Amino acid sequence: MSPSVGVVIPTRGHRPDRLRAAIRAALGQDHPGPLEVVVVVDGGDPAAVADRTADLLAARCPAASGEETPRRVRVVANRLSPGLPGARNTGIAVLGTDLVAFCDDDDEWAPGKVAAQVAALESRPGAEFSSCAIEVEYGSRRVPRLAGTGTVTRAHLLRSRMVMVHSSTFLFRRGAFWADESAPGGQNEDWDLALRAAARHPIAHVDRPLVRVRWGGSAYATRWADRIAGLEWMLARHPDLVVDPRGAARVYGQLAFHHAALGRRREAGRWAWRAFTARRGEPRVPLALAVAAGLVPAGTVLGALHNLGRGI
Repeated sequence: MSPSVGVVIPTRGHRPDRLRAAIRAALGQDHPGPLEVVVVVDGGDPAAVADRTADLLAARCPAASGEETPRRVRVVANRLSPGLPGARNTGIAVLGTDLVAFCDDDDEWAPGKVAAQVAALESRPGAEFSSCAIEVEYGSRRVPRLAGTGTVTRAHLLRSRMVMVHSSTFLFRRGAFWADESAPGGQNEDWDLALRAAARHPIAHVDRPLVRVRWGGSAYATRWADRIAGLEWMLARHPDLVVDPRGAARVYGQLAFHHAALGRRREAGRWAWRAFTARRGEPRVPLALAVAAGLVPAGTVLGALHNLGRGI
């Protein structure tokens, strides 16, 4: 018997077309087992979201293979802490499936995503958590981001954030993991979850771009104060983030950039120096200093990086 899969899609209800595309892509998976989608409305009106997706809730949706497998969609309100982690945990709590997957409401799965990740989990004894590569869409550009490995370890995630281990790729055994609702502004709760998962067992990674991740549709990346708080939260929770010089320089460089974006030149300089001493070639150092000096706006830098499928 193929395991049942529950898909948690948090939403505020403000981008209905993208949400409908995410639901359709989840329902169209060629996974042969039962599949259920739970749309968790965080801070919006669940009834309005249900109205906008009524045809998808009512439709009988066979898998992409044409086989009739149980598929259904539910819309529920976030019953836990406001924000992304609480919405995700609400979805996990209402599901009764063997596996849980996350998908953001502006991302979209390729048809074979679930089947490939279920196979990866089942082929690795003891594996609890799976991810896959992504395709970053920003404006008219699409850039694949691959990991270059079929197994992601905690050491990988300490050295690099590994953007392809994205929340919209997460598939894991229900009951094994929950999002941490103490994450400031919901920042880095997905990185924290991946680190905790990898500490228990290496992540089974499918290194094919099976999720389209759309950047530029929200202000999440430019909430500079929240991003600073999120990185400080991560450093407190995971002290080994600074053991690898490359990983330490990356985090320090990000803190320098975010402070620079807020006009905090002294703090930006302090973190830039720490990044430089950890790794002299850290590329975020000159970017942070240029923003701090007023030579270029932070948003311009971020947009240029997003065009390359990268972030700060």
